Amino acid sequence: MTNLKTPIDRRSFMKVSALAGGGMMLSFSWLAGCSPKEQEALGLPDEWYELNSYIKIGNNGRINLMSPNPEFGSNVKTSMPMILAEELDVDWENVMVEQADFFPERFDRQFTGGSMGILLGWKPLRTAGATARQMLVNAAAQTWNVPANEITTSEGVLTHTASGKKAGYGEVASLAATLEVPEEVELKEISDFKIVGTSRKNVEAKNIVTGKPMFSIDHFEDGMLVAMVAHPPAFGLKVKSVDAESVKNMPGIRDVFVFETLKDDYERNGFDTTSFTELVAIVGETTWQVMNARKQLKVEWEGTTDKKVVVAGWGGKQEVTIPGGTESTAGHKSRMEEMAQKPAQVLRKDGDPETAFKNAAKVIERTYYAPYLAHNCMEPVNCFASVKGDKAELYGPIQAPELIMQTLSACLGMPKENIHLRLSRMGGGFGQRAYGHHMVEAAMISQKIQAPVKMVYSREDDMSYGIYRPTYTATYRAGLDENNNLIAFHVKGGGIPEHPVAANRFPAGAVDNYLAEGWFINSNITIGAFRAPRSNFIGGAEQSFLDEVAELAGKDPIEFRLELFDRAKNNPVGENNDYDPDRYAGVLKLVRDKAKWNESDNSNRGVAAYFCHNTYVAEILELEMKNNTPVIPKVIAAVDCGIVINPDAAANMGEGAIVDGIGNALFGEMTFEDGVPQKQNFNTYRMIRQTEAPKSIEVHFVENDKDPTGLGEPLFPPVFAALANAMYKVTGKRFYNQPFGKELQSAGTRM
Repeated sequence: MTNLKTPIDRRSFMKVSALAGGGMMLSFSWLAGCSPKEQEALGLPDEWYELNSYIKIGNNGRINLMSPNPEFGSNVKTSMPMILAEELDVDWENVMVEQADFFPERFDRQFTGGSMGILLGWKPLRTAGATARQMLVNAAAQTWNVPANEITTSEGVLTHTASGKKAGYGEVASLAATLEVPEEVELKEISDFKIVGTSRKNVEAKNIVTGKPMFSIDHFEDGMLVAMVAHPPAFGLKVKSVDAESVKNMPGIRDVFVFETLKDDYERNGFDTTSFTELVAIVGETTWQVMNARKQLKVEWEGTTDKKVVVAGWGGKQEVTIPGGTESTAGHKSRMEEMAQKPAQVLRKDGDPETAFKNAAKVIERTYYAPYLAHNCMEPVNCFASVKGDKAELYGPIQAPELIMQTLSACLGMPKENIHLRLSRMGGGFGQRAYGHHMVEAAMISQKIQAPVKMVYSREDDMSYGIYRPTYTATYRAGLDENNNLIAFHVKGGGIPEHPVAANRFPAGAVDNYLAEGWFINSNITIGAFRAPRSNFIGGAEQSFLDEVAELAGKDPIEFRLELFDRAKNNPVGENNDYDPDRYAGVLKLVRDKAKWNESDNSNRGVAAYFCHNTYVAEILELEMKNNTPVIPKVIAAVDCGIVINPDAAANMGEGAIVDGIGNALFGEMTFEDGVPQKQNFNTYRMIRQTEAPKSIEVHFVENDKDPTGLGEPLFPPVFAALANAMYKVTGKRFYNQPFGKELQSAGTRM
């Protein structure tokens, strides 16, 4: 076993004895990256004590774990308690989980995103389980007057073999709660795991498929009103005047008013939106009444002017200029082309790339482009808010509750401790729910009318309000010597309003002469995190380009990449390479073997590999054209995410990311004309259909004992390139501009 010191003191590890019914409660304020689950086996105990961040053991042996992190489908409410139950050594069926409210005094990092949940929760959860188990052992040792090291545990039962004594955890929980927290605990050996590494069903599955009211859009309270907002029809416009009286007398309408969320002098964080901060609220008794009133509401809009705001992001404070006026996709493209020709910020430089390119026997240069993308979560934006006097209660979908609390406090004019934020299950997230503008809007509307409200967006609101994946472009150059060795590599990427270049990722470290540059253009179109931020474009562009470089070198695309990984392993260039070439090569070899690449005709298959969010992925996609329509018979993926907690759930997540990536690569696109989003519902914003999804997806995992990493995002970026590379094999045409479906259609393909 591994000995681990418990990073716990009396204040962070709170032990509370239960009352007459006995039981033990262990509260971990350092247990922040964790998300658990619920399942019925044992009945509820006679008594246990509830707080917001804890392990609880009932007097009947039932285990309860609060889930600090919001859940939006990544299944952490199943995988997290599996980790706890493993180290606690209990029967999996006797573990249940509750969703915690936002409670920063007891939790850190109540954030779901970046594929970080398992990564951050792994050691804390294991330590929590092991610590509780040791305290139970110590309690049994004291009760039986035997040495603690002679007591074993299994499925919630303590056993002293020599004396033949046994006890369930619940029988000694009350005594255990009075003992000192051990300074050091032993974690299980990975080889002894019984729960982690086995497949368990999603504990919320029954509630989801039977339509239980798990989402805030289902929430109802007596006296609750319904609110909607009217926002400018175009980015770059603002409210000039409102004829509120034109709709105030309509059935059920209670109030119509203009309100402002973020003041210009407010210091924003990176998750505060920059557009549509002045809105018109329509409040009424029913959603239908409010929707009809909003259609009749007369609002006059006017253009905005440039303004500067201070944003305190991850890199510190900076002043950001938000341009006035309206913008169009056509104008963006021309501006991006101009910027791509100008000097840019050097992000990394190894060797002498300029001279290497001059001396290269072959040089290839290609430019890639991707449009804005809308998140299109199945559950439109919504939030319940009740603000009365100096207290506020909110309930809604949010990935990053801690990042909206400062904004709520400032906008409501009340201290954070007076704001109670309940976390609902989210009907999708993909990064959009990290932005809490909807919570601010709902709270300010409730405060104004002094009544509880549920604010809802229509699908058109959700799609036209933002927050979008930025539009990106990148130009790649590669130079080969006379022996077809890669001797120079240059990537210059930009976007609106950020660049996508990750300067220290592959092939950095594998090429003697390497240059990475980045540039960006400011915009008033609101952008934000989108599944695998920046990687969702640059991963596909990079891997598409490397496929073309391999072809120019006359080499197999997998072997070409493996040669580069050998170089990065045995003679790396630079010291800041952010990947492990062995693990990177490992997924390529695994997918090669699973797909029988070296034994097959690969004339209709594309390959790609990418590392992001601490996880390595390689994918091979098979493509056919049937009746002039692209069909994807199979995708095979290999993944190195360390220890896999729940194999079936992990494979499911990978399958979803692959389907999502294919859909966005073929169809995803948001365009603007004079600031107006041109696609505002699913009749114009094309999504992948069931018949267009791969007929078969295989997800294979590298088996190792490395600490687990994330899975929500890493399988998404490489499928863009695997698809593009397969399309080249079948059509003879390289695809540089997303969505690829447009170019297929122009060639007469049915999409």
